[in-house]
Amino acid sequence: MAPTEAEVREIVRRVLTRLVESPAHGAPSRPESPRRSTGRAMIDEAAVRALAPGSRLAVPKGALVTPLARQVAQERRILLDEGAPAASPARSSSAASPQQRVALGADHGGYPLKETLKAHLQSLGYEVVDCGTNSTDAVDYPDFAYAVAQLVASGQCANGIVVDGAGIGSCMAANKVPGVRAALCYDHATAVNSREHNHANVLTLGAGLIGANLAKQIAQTWLATPYGSGRHATRVEKIKAIEKRFTK
Repeated sequence: MAPTEAEVREIVRRVLTRLVESPAHGAPSRPESPRRSTGRAMIDEAAVRALAPGSRLAVPKGALVTPLARQVAQERRILLDEGAPAASPARSSSAASPQQRVALGADHGGYPLKETLKAHLQSLGYEVVDCGTNSTDAVDYPDFAYAVAQLVASGQCANGIVVDGAGIGSCMAANKVPGVRAALCYDHATAVNSREHNHANVLTLGAGLIGANLAKQIAQTWLATPYGSGRHATRVEKIKAIEKRFTK
């Protein structure tokens, strides 16, 4: 039986808690299990299944990875980066505000551009949550659009960016997640308009349509453009109202 929306959200929340919270910033939001009471983090099957296929999971040094988690990771082509150093307080997700945290994902066609954007955004001071994929091996774009959209809808990241060949399919997939307003942008004007007028919180880009330099300019402009509110607020509220008709 497929997991419910609430179950998926809880899995994503647990995974992000394991990956980005450190003991210095308080205890986890859920009760610890006996396995964790020993002081060793545990990566289980649920944590791996919550990630998009082809993505990467940083496994802290000394963490316990269950045999089933390893099997699922192999099946879903998820890289277990074991022994990864813990994030420093200055770069940890718990230290950064959600407004400075960007979820970033791509399929195989968008992978090279995703890596370019990741480095560019980090140089601008944004904290990037990389949702995969991590190679040019063929994958399905809806998986990564969904992973990014979930982080935005849950509030763990204020904004998200998804890259595929044309940007169209990822935009469609992301917009199926309640609370997400995804916009396909291809120049400076559409980047500004989607934020100022439509309060977009997910940007999709077509790697086959624009070059790396233009993509960096679009992403930077999009993230820096504030919501115009005012007369636009009424229209955005009507967009939300349409969504609520189908999510009650």
